[in-house]
Amino acid sequence: MSFKLRNPAYTFYEQLLKSRILSGVPVEHVAIIQDGNRRYARQKGISKYLGHSLGADTTEKVSDWCLEVGVKHLTLYAFSTENFQRDETEKRYLFDLIKNKFADMGRSKKTHANRVRIRAIGRVEMLPADLQEEIFRTEEATRGYDGMYLNIALAYGGQRELMDAVRSLARQVSEGRIRADDVNEDLIAQHLYPQDGISVPKVDLIIRTGGECRTSNFLPWQANGNECAAYFCAPYWPEFRKVDFLRAIRTAQTRASGQQA
Repeated sequence: MSFKLRNPAYTFYEQLLKSRILSGVPVEHVAIIQDGNRRYARQKGISKYLGHSLGADTTEKVSDWCLEVGVKHLTLYAFSTENFQRDETEKRYLFDLIKNKFADMGRSKKTHANRVRIRAIGRVEMLPADLQEEIFRTEEATRGYDGMYLNIALAYGGQRELMDAVRSLARQVSEGRIRADDVNEDLIAQHLYPQDGISVPKVDLIIRTGGECRTSNFLPWQANGNECAAYFCAPYWPEFRKVDFLRAIRTAQTRASGQQA
């Protein structure tokens, strides 16, 4: 059996970053565009399905890292509305993978010990029925928790989210339940995904892997309208490391400290 020894210098640097993060300005909400599963698979000469599976493993690790450094909200871009254009075989594999991950999280002792509330945000009704059922079960199993909020963006599009919020507000105005003059930022936020009484807050840090430098219609209200930090990095999602994550957190903290000075 072979295993890889970690470089002591790398371990020390990782520990140094973590200590500085814990003594720095809190980063409450991290949003991540998990990009590069298929490109990673092509680079390594493996199937794109294995690339997606390895990416899901990275997602689980990142959730643990967030707990370590006190991130309160983690929002992950897992499946966009544009992803419905992919071929049926790949979509079915992704839906099954996501369903199994929801089931694992709902049963995980770690989820319950850390009181992690798991929610899907997006047009969930567009997803297959079996996936919707698993999402509902996991959401119900963690509904009372407030240790950390793990938001999985599925069938999500930022412009669609804003459009749905506007339609909901317009409907309430036409029914006389609210006045047009009542509409403000707080009321709009209450009508964004998910409408379960606890809104996804403004983003402190948005991370994108895979070398792309764009936010791809992700959380436009919560991120683009806020003074959040952006961290674009080269590693594909399956190879995203803890040190990459910690560097991103420190970037957000450094920016926040500069604004407060």
